Amino acid sequence: MIRTFQTHRIRKQTELSSSLWSFRAAEGPFSGRTYPVTVPSCWESYPDFTDYRGVGIYTKPFDFPGGNLRLEFQGVSHTAEILLDGAPVGAHYNAYTPFEVIVPQVAAGSHLLEVRADNRFSEASALHVPNDYQSYGGISRGVAAEVLPDLWIRYVHITPVRAENGWTANLEIALENLSGRPLPASVRTEINGRTFDSGTVMAGEHQILKGSLLLDDVREWSMEEPNLYVAVTTLFCDGQPVDDLIERIGFREIRIRQKRILLNGRPVRIKGFCRHEDHPQFGCALPLEAIQYDLSVIRHLGANSVRTSHYPNDQLFLDLCDETGLLVWEENHARGLSEEQMRNPNFQRQCADCIQEMIAAHYNHPSIYIWGILNECASDSEYGKSCYEKQLAQIRALDPSRPRSFASCKFKTDICFGLPEVVSYNIYPEWYVDQPAGEYLEDLYQWVQTSSEGAGKPFLITETGAGAIYGYRTPTKVKWSEEYQAEALEHQMHAVLSNDNCSGIYLWQFADTRISREWFSFRPRTMNNKGVVDEYRRRKLAYDVVKRLFEGYGNYFEE
Repeated sequence: MIRTFQTHRIRKQTELSSSLWSFRAAEGPFSGRTYPVTVPSCWESYPDFTDYRGVGIYTKPFDFPGGNLRLEFQGVSHTAEILLDGAPVGAHYNAYTPFEVIVPQVAAGSHLLEVRADNRFSEASALHVPNDYQSYGGISRGVAAEVLPDLWIRYVHITPVRAENGWTANLEIALENLSGRPLPASVRTEINGRTFDSGTVMAGEHQILKGSLLLDDVREWSMEEPNLYVAVTTLFCDGQPVDDLIERIGFREIRIRQKRILLNGRPVRIKGFCRHEDHPQFGCALPLEAIQYDLSVIRHLGANSVRTSHYPNDQLFLDLCDETGLLVWEENHARGLSEEQMRNPNFQRQCADCIQEMIAAHYNHPSIYIWGILNECASDSEYGKSCYEKQLAQIRALDPSRPRSFASCKFKTDICFGLPEVVSYNIYPEWYVDQPAGEYLEDLYQWVQTSSEGAGKPFLITETGAGAIYGYRTPTKVKWSEEYQAEALEHQMHAVLSNDNCSGIYLWQFADTRISREWFSFRPRTMNNKGVVDEYRRRKLAYDVVKRLFEGYGNYFEE
């Protein structure tokens, strides 16, 4: 499954995922065997490959009617080599962003698609490193095959802007021409009965068309009423419809006013969870039903937001957040990298590619209210600052409509708070720091206001929490007990939510998750155990504490 709604009526698209493929390992004791597997999936969920690092080879025959072939991959972990009928046709780095492979003029008939996924760590990979989460292997998100005309629609980006009498939808429509010669083209975009017509242009290899629509009869998207509208863009060549792209949008406004984040003019209070794409049965390839179950539990807990730690998430997750009214902090893929790691010669390019692919694919999701980068990286060094500057500038160029931030853990040493619109901190008082939560938070906030360039900006706590082993209960309330976690979370949450200077909180984390054994093997169970629920989504004692505190505060600050 690629999206929760239909994205084409004219363009012929065949989903290749949600069906059986053949899988084999390139090496190891089981390399001589072929296994039937579903896609999407992670090979760590296959019985013989629960801890396999290496190359996995997926193959699938498919029928194609002939013409320009576009293969769309939502995610392959964490590098991919793509072969068609045995010939290499494309490659990609990064598990968490979508990519495409275009093969012109493929003959009609049966063809063999081969995907060679590789989840090994190496110096060639600056972002996928042993870390506090698991780097799974496999085709972890949806795959589709499409027939492209010579002139086709690459993307449609729609920016909602509040107007005096309604909303304006600003359109940016990108066309690609595979023919090698200019072609006469026009586009028509329809939203809620209103139509934009571009007029005819001679489209070259890459063509950007811009326009706008004034809509005075649409309802805004909000957490309480997540109203969505379909935008249908049709491409005409010589007056004939040749391609289309259907997007779904919501009309909402995100602004910064002094220390507040405004949603549709109202100061929003973030009550959220950090969440990994991780499940003991599915790895990072959660099916739609499992994603929606997580979101329903998050809503039951009284939360209104999810942080996609620490990478872009599946389009299905974002579609469901759009539909249910959950706000999303989405961030690029980088966690806890030192200055030395950031000096990897591939780091800048791989980060830039990730940001480009993330924003290009996810631009139209109304649930995304902020872009984040570089969680807990070297924001306390001059070289690190230069990296933050470049990446935040790239985001601003790609999307000036949303604020930017990064989650820091550099207490009193961060030098990058002058760069984003929102200051964000990860803090663990009463867990890693033996200091009362309220005292620690006040000390940190006063430093931000007096000794950094973050003064006067919205201030978010993007991680706080404590660990607990599910089922370990003791009246002594020692660390790793459910009792201690519940008590620590109550102190942390009360300190943040009762502080009028804080725009909100993200708890670390929603569910216990598997980690890379190469990185932090001394964590109990080789898991990050700070979930409010365990990996099977069983409630810990902290569940009711979190629910009571989140439900005790509204979605907005009083003005």
